[in-house]
Amino acid sequence: MTIHPDLLTILACPKCKGELMTLGNGEGLACQPCGVVYPVRDDIPIMLLEEAVPRADWDAGKRSVKE
Repeated sequence: MTIHPDLLTILACPKCKGELMTLGNGEGLACQPCGVVYPVRDDIPIMLLEEAVPRADWDAGKRSVKE
């Protein structure tokens, strides 16, 4: 799944309002200042603070806070 570039221009981190970058094949949107990744499920970015996965956990293969 690829996030359309126009969508990335309007999406921002809900915590710090910073810029997001796409990870891998579009399965997550990362906020570098906050150190979290917002998952993309069924082509929908899940932009909820309680669904954000710490970047270290994401890099270790964890794709959900419930895992």
